[in-house]
This record gives sequence, C-alpha cells and structure tokens, in this order.
Amino acid sequence: MKAALVGADGTLLYEARRATGRDRGPDAVVESILGFAADLRAYGTEHLGTTARAAGVAVPGIVDAENGIAVYAANLGWRDVPLRALLAERLGGAPVALGHDVRTGGLAEGRIGAGRGTDRFLFVPLGTGIAGAIGIAGVIEAGAHGCAGEIGHIVVRPGGPACGCGQYGCLETLASASAVTRAWATASGDAEADAADCAKAVESGDPAALEVWQEAVAALADGLVTALTLLDPRTLIIGGGLAEAGETLFTPLRAAVEERVTFQKLPAIVPAALGDTAGCLGAGLLAWDLLATEVSA
Repeated sequence: MKAALVGADGTLLYEARRATGRDRGPDAVVESILGFAADLRAYGTEHLGTTARAAGVAVPGIVDAENGIAVYAANLGWRDVPLRALLAERLGGAPVALGHDVRTGGLAEGRIGAGRGTDRFLFVPLGTGIAGAIGIAGVIEAGAHGCAGEIGHIVVRPGGPACGCGQYGCLETLASASAVTRAWATASGDAEADAADCAKAVESGDPAALEVWQEAVAALADGLVTALTLLDPRTLIIGGGLAEAGETLFTPLRAAVEERVTFQKLPAIVPAALGDTAGCLGAGLLAWDLLATEVSA
C-alpha cells in the first residue's frame, strides 16, 4: 500500500508504504488499510501541525464509489466491503472518498501530471494488465456501471490468446507488460526474462526481441486507435511498467498509431509523469474534491 498526506494543490507532503497483509486474508487487508489511515492522520497532526480534513482511498477491482463499497477484488479476496463507512468511523467521522485505483491514478495524471491543462485525455497504464481512465474537464468518467475505460478488454486479435475475462485476443493478452514478459521468455528460452529484458534486447538490435516488441506495439496501436476513434482525446498518457522503456516504446508506438489513423485527429502521446505515486496523489485529490463539494452544497 502507498499512502500520502496531500495538500490542496496536490503537493505531496508526506509519503509512506506498508504491506497489505493479504496473506492473512481479506479481513486483515481491511484492518491494514484502516490502521494505515489512522497512523497517517496522526503523523500529520504531530509533524505538520494540522489534522487531515478528509481522506481518499483507491482500491483495485470493482468499486461502487457512489455508495462507498469495495465490491470485489480478486487479488485481495474481498467482497462488498463498506470501506468508506469503516474508514470514516476509524477517522472520527472525517469525510471519506472511495475510488478505483486506475481511475484515481488517471485523475492525478490528468490534473497535476502529464495531462495538466488538458481538457480531454485517456490514461492507459501498461502493467500486469491494461486499464484506462477517461478524463473530461478534470473529472474521470466512470461510466453508467463503473466500468468505463476498460481498454484492455478490447479484442484486437479475434481468436487470439485466452483472457481472464473470458474473451480471446484481448489487448492486455498481447500488449501488457506481463504479455511481453511471456512472449520474450518463450522467444529467448529464458524463463526468468521479463519485459524490461526484452526492451534492452530491442535496444541492442536483437531480431527475436524486435519481433516480440513489434507485435506488442502493433496490437497496442490497434487498441489505442479504437479508443481514440471513440473518445477523441487531446492527450494520450501511457504509464505502467512497459512505459519505463521510454522512447524504445514511444517512438514506434507513435509511428504505429499515426499509420492507422485516417480521419481521426492524432492526440499527443506522452509518458505518465507521476510514476507509482499517482494513485495516492489521486486519492488525495478525491478527498479535496469531496470537501469542495461539501462546501458548495
């Protein structure tokens, strides 16, 4: 878990990390979150001279932000956790905002990171899977059922590799960091090789690595062009582990997207700026937004 005390302008005042304790079960994870939040608030009171006025928490999986429920997270093992109410109780009645981890990270990237000043953006982190956050006028669009932005499950290669969602040929089975890791481990014959190793091999001109990389970039470009055709973003922000390859990824990706567009306007394609602090910064922004809403009401 990553947590932070965040100023009203998005300034990171203090940051801390702690294990989730998920090996001890979902109840232990919830207790870890509650305890971490209480400790963080106490730190602010002691060291910054003021108490945090609100809290924001971002979690993976299916999230009912409106009702404050962490509905389901496969990797944490929980179902229907009333996280907002539990946190508010632990924090003495402080207002609490609950958000989805990728959308919350997208909020931070759009407002204070790589998309600062952009009216419409799409944030796509390339990690274990591929997700997306749609930013419109400084707000993340969650969709009617909280599922907007799931670009990783656009089918780009019908009949392709099986995806955990039940479909075949989804974008994340071909262009996520884990997909590149699998492909390069097979191509190189090294079971320990990962996507970062593939990127280094590409930089050294290894033909097998170039083939793996080009296939991933082509699939990614196909998915992104579908997304930009639907959403027409001004800026496309790419983050996650695969984006750490820098121009080894961005140079061929920009070219591949440009080759595929016809009538569509080409967005700026830029790397994410906030790294793995985006989620906790975004959670802080959710908390400040909650306070602003309460004041205006």
